[in-house]
Amino acid sequence: MEAYDGGTRDPTVVTIKFNTNCKMLKKLDWYIIRKFLGTYIFAIILILAITIMFDVNEKLDSFIKAPIQATIFDYFLNFLPYFANQFSPLFTFIAVIFFTSKLAGNSEIIAMLSAGMSFNRLLRPYMVSAAVIAAATFLLSAYVIPPANVERIAYTNTYVKNKRVDYGANIMMQVAPGEIAYMSRYDNVSKTGYKFSLESFKDKRLVSRLTAQTVKWDTLYQWQVRDYVIRDFYETREAIRTGSQLDTIIPFEPKDFLIAKNDQEMLTTPQLRTYISRQKQRGVANIKSFEIEYHRRYAMTAAAFILTIIGMALSSRKVKGGMGINIGIGLLLSFSYILFMTVTSTFAVSGLTSPLIAMWIPNILYLIIAIVLYRRASAS
Repeated sequence: MEAYDGGTRDPTVVTIKFNTNCKMLKKLDWYIIRKFLGTYIFAIILILAITIMFDVNEKLDSFIKAPIQATIFDYFLNFLPYFANQFSPLFTFIAVIFFTSKLAGNSEIIAMLSAGMSFNRLLRPYMVSAAVIAAATFLLSAYVIPPANVERIAYTNTYVKNKRVDYGANIMMQVAPGEIAYMSRYDNVSKTGYKFSLESFKDKRLVSRLTAQTVKWDTLYQWQVRDYVIRDFYETREAIRTGSQLDTIIPFEPKDFLIAKNDQEMLTTPQLRTYISRQKQRGVANIKSFEIEYHRRYAMTAAAFILTIIGMALSSRKVKGGMGINIGIGLLLSFSYILFMTVTSTFAVSGLTSPLIAMWIPNILYLIIAIVLYRRASAS
């Protein structure tokens, strides 16, 4: 705002200039946001179109055998949001690099900075756009995509390749505090377990033991034991009860011990949290994939902000060679981020780190890179 000298200038003119400038800044924010989100959506549509062609070519035999309605509605309508969300950091980075390089190439960023806009102020609409993408990414991965994955995975199990786990052997788990269940074998097709036992402990002392030739799962926690024997142990005596059939509630179900490769993708974030907590209480060890998926959803949300800062810092200045160099650097960094997240997830699987740390290592490293690049860009 200019100072009024009391003579040649009309204070109302100064006020009009100030208000116009403020309005222009707001328009500039919306201009950058539209460019950012528009390029992001365009990149998603373009890559999804390419993905569809490759996927159809790879699974053509399966698609021919399957009903076309199931292929369209059960598979593709659920696969495309899943794929887009999985690679959201890549799309975000490409969008920032592409449209910011174009702004810099047209000297629009130079004009903004020359007009008095600080580099920190220029970052604001970028962060607003990143917040929109981050919120959409989290809502999709936490609540929308998991139910859709149920239909998508069911389709692939039926028509492409069956990855369901329908059988288990030597199953032992703590179903409740002080209660240990065991089955020598379980068949999920017939919903039947064989050579079942349920032992109850109190103060580390066995107080009851139920054994049965078979046990059949009915509905949630409802089990039917057949040809059973129940032994109740007291201080100085033992009571035995037998029967041919008994309906009972045992707080576990087949999905607790028959775990397929993609089961964690079919649970919403609250369901994941509940499942992980319950399985830990039961002493189940093979839940690393569920913990990795849980923490990955939050880490991917934060990645939208980190990669936006890196992309903006890299492409906000004109460089010799034009936009191609920025896009090349952007693709290299975005692919390396996705690769690094995949590599660190193996650290959690092998037990080198916790799933929380494994999923946040890439964000911590790339946050450092973002800070360094941003300071260099703002200082130049």
